[in-house]
Amino acid sequence: MAGLGYRKLGRTSSQRKALLRNQVTNLIYHGKIKTTESKAKEVRKLAEKLIALAVREKDNYIETTVTQKVPKKTADGSRVKTTVDGKKVTEFEEIKKNVKKDNPTRLHARRQILQVLYPVKEVPAQTAGKKANTKQIDLVEKLFDEIAPKYADRNGGYTRIVKIGPRKGDAAEEVILELV
Repeated sequence: MAGLGYRKLGRTSSQRKALLRNQVTNLIYHGKIKTTESKAKEVRKLAEKLIALAVREKDNYIETTVTQKVPKKTADGSRVKTTVDGKKVTEFEEIKKNVKKDNPTRLHARRQILQVLYPVKEVPAQTAGKKANTKQIDLVEKLFDEIAPKYADRNGGYTRIVKIGPRKGDAAEEVILELV
């Protein structure tokens, strides 16, 4: 049979794409995943490309200072209101803030990475099942700021596949795919 260049994994294209995106997202979020050997080899391809992209663009930004109008707040967190011409108006104060501004190539890289990764929400253990205090995790920032600097002086080979033997149910070869 002529090679396709990728494994079909016994799924339709949409299912396969979703599976691989999910596994890559989990790999970057957790640092390692347990899966079958053929899935791991496919996930590795995607993950290596994303990390290489992040390594290439990690320092490609400008730091700028912006002034931001922020509503004044009282100690209990409610906004400070003053009466002007019989209307209640929120008081604002200006805050100077340092912001990282992506250069065009880094912005493009960020958007390419976002095409693959799924959004991740972190739910605190004590409030499991509730919407309050869920945090949106910025995996692209994690790639640029934590993962990329570790691999800056490394040419590829950012992941490792460790075989852990056959699975009990169907004897499929299981592996652990981890970031080196």
